Amino acid sequence: MRETALSAAHADLGASFTDFGGWKMPLKYTSELEEHRAVRTTAGLFDLSHMGEIRIVGPDAATFLNTALVGNLAAVKIGKAKYSLICREDGGILDDLIAYRIDENEYLLVPNASNREVVAAALTERAAAGPILDGAPAGSDSSAGDSSGSAGFDVEVWDESEGISLIAVQGPAAQKIISSVVRGNETFLVEELGYYAFTTVSIGGDEILLARTGYTGEDGFELFLPNDKAHALWLALLEAGSDDGLVPCGLACRDSLRLEAGMPLYGNELSTERVSFEAGLPVVSFSKAENFVGRAALEAAKAEGRGKTTGQRLVGLKGLGKRAGRGGYPVLAVEGDDAGMTVGTVTSGLPSPTLGYPIAMAYVDIAHTEPGTRLDVDLRGKPQPFEVVPLPFYRRES
Repeated sequence: MRETALSAAHADLGASFTDFGGWKMPLKYTSELEEHRAVRTTAGLFDLSHMGEIRIVGPDAATFLNTALVGNLAAVKIGKAKYSLICREDGGILDDLIAYRIDENEYLLVPNASNREVVAAALTERAAAGPILDGAPAGSDSSAGDSSGSAGFDVEVWDESEGISLIAVQGPAAQKIISSVVRGNETFLVEELGYYAFTTVSIGGDEILLARTGYTGEDGFELFLPNDKAHALWLALLEAGSDDGLVPCGLACRDSLRLEAGMPLYGNELSTERVSFEAGLPVVSFSKAENFVGRAALEAAKAEGRGKTTGQRLVGLKGLGKRAGRGGYPVLAVEGDDAGMTVGTVTSGLPSPTLGYPIAMAYVDIAHTEPGTRLDVDLRGKPQPFEVVPLPFYRRES
């Protein structure tokens, strides 16, 4: 397994490790419950260095990303970020990622760890193929027959993942902790930084990219820096947050936090078998000028009402009993002609530490997705009662 630059620091703190996408990552340090509650009430410190970092640089950067991704990346202002998807020709989701616009002709993409190499390869291929002409897939005979389609985009795709560490501070005390470690005259940069935005700050004499996005449902910051600077920053943050209840957190509580916040996880809620409409992700831009990979398939899926009037939709399930559903468990109809029949599948589920009852996300047939609908989850032959509820399950107070 690959190790992050902070692996030794995690071992020193007594972390339990797990294999996550081929990376040796801390699962927990003390208990998942304690770490989860720290993020909800004070703050948690995460090592996210397994995530990918892919830089797109060149005069065609915006146009290229508008062709490679489903969102309108050209509309993103410098210093801002956007959540988007990279899809296949059939509309299936290759990955979800965040794109930061560093400069007019430069973006930084952060894909999931398990998909980083797939995403980098797809971006490289799509950059070489050039614009998609007349609805033809990039690189196909139709697009290659025109010189403007075969020339490729004037961009470079750099996979910088191996050299970059990513550390996150999440929770109500996150802003105070980050402000305490930046250079004194830069605290305003932290305090004024908006959601899905980033800036550059100085910490310990090093220039660090500081973003404010998050994956826990709480306020939070991400810090991108070279591997050789990561250990010093990790220790500095632990010290700075010691009086504010900051604790190191593993992937176990990260999963329970993101589930409470109704945030999808690739491999659970998102996959090549699903399209954005089924997942409830309003991130596809059909208004942008560029033809993008998967556009025709997604237009057809939208026209047929996939995820709205046909097929399945991702929903939240609130447990009415004490037992939690888990990924892969069947969802059963309770009422009507379908009673007792399988009408969906749980994608993620666990007992909610914050809410005190079981929660789950599941893909369910459209006819059974109305909030308030009673459904059962088949827990190894023992049906347990659940109710369809809107997502997210948890929303922090502003």
